[in-house]
Amino acid sequence: MVEEKSWEEFKNSKMLWFVNRLIHIFGWAIVIEASESGDSRAFPARVKFRGFSEKVEDEGFIGISQFMKDNAEELLKESKE
Repeated sequence: MVEEKSWEEFKNSKMLWFVNRLIHIFGWAIVIEASESGDSRAFPARVKFRGFSEKVEDEGFIGISQFMKDNAEELLKESKE
């Protein structure tokens, strides 16, 4: 199954934060540039920073927890297929 999603949904689900949190270890990030026209451009980038502020981390963990709660049944069902 492949279901295309928008970068906005990916960002709002906190998945972008989570992925960037992981790849920051290696000095990488996924950058999303959104224009006023609604177009988005995404690209990998080398970065100097390694992690996020405590506030962003708290928001990220809350968002990921909410995503898991809201999608747990479907994720479990898909994993068994």
